[in-house]
Amino acid sequence: MSSRRSSSSSRSRQSGVSSDITEAQINDLVSKLQQLIPELRAPRRSDKVSASKVLQETCNYIKSLHREVDDLSERLSELLANTDSNSAQAAIIRSLLM
Repeated sequence: MSSRRSSSSSRSRQSGVSSDITEAQINDLVSKLQQLIPELRAPRRSDKVSASKVLQETCNYIKSLHREVDDLSERLSELLANTDSNSAQAAIIRSLLM
């Protein structure tokens, strides 16, 4: 066991939280991630995907979601800036944001 893992395990035990995770648990988590990523969960995909590929695609997917949120936020800001604050449209937008 490396000193890094040893010291990490010691800290975890001291805090009452176990950081030990089995290979089966890691495989289960990777499988769950794979089911969440559209590019990896396609029905035609019967071949085994490596854990590194799942993690790489997960990072790419999260980055694309961040870009989409940024784009939608910008579009919403523009819409609100160009909308009369007393209009019915503005009221609908505000109610959707609540």
